Amino acid sequence: MCAVGAPEGDALLAAGLTEGSSITHPGQGTANRRFFFENIYVELVWVSDAEEARREPAARTRLWDRWSQRGQGACPFGLVFAGAGGAPAPDPPFPTWSYHPPYSEVAIDIGRGTPLSEPELVYFRFPRRPDALRGEPTAHALPLKTLTALSVGVPGSAARSETARAAEATGLVEFPPADDYVMTLTFDGAAHHRTKDLRPDLPLVLSW
Repeated sequence: MCAVGAPEGDALLAAGLTEGSSITHPGQGTANRRFFFENIYVELVWVSDAEEARREPAARTRLWDRWSQRGQGACPFGLVFAGAGGAPAPDPPFPTWSYHPPYSEVAIDIGRGTPLSEPELVYFRFPRRPDALRGEPTAHALPLKTLTALSVGVPGSAARSETARAAEATGLVEFPPADDYVMTLTFDGAAHHRTKDLRPDLPLVLSW
């Protein structure tokens, strides 16, 4: 979650990343800037229409709450998981509820019972078509290709929700305790033993 227009994304440009296309989400009241890699993309999101974001069905997603309360205790991160290939993915590995956004032909599964102090967890049962993101730039000045590890530092020592624990059990993400919210994206097994800390512009650390 970022300020309107996601000026924070300029820190990614300055670090040597190439920006891809941006989109809006009609009926949900959000817009984004996006940066693409071989198996993920980073999406910087802001609320572009408060009325839409606070109206059902979008209101139940708490996008407005998470965005408006960022910097005031709400975790600014969301993690979206999807199956690989073109076949439907298996059932979500954590408890979910079904959200059908106005801009999408299919429903999206959102983690159930997570507090705003934890990342939002989202799951796509139907992955994108192999050609859906064709043409998006994945070559960057930094040698970042394939995400191989992901962690989101979460302040405090409170026990994680059942949904967050189930997500951790997949081995795809870790939620270690931290002094403040920070996401660490590790690419290509950190073979180069290099890191780029984008704080304070973005609560993001790149490792490769």
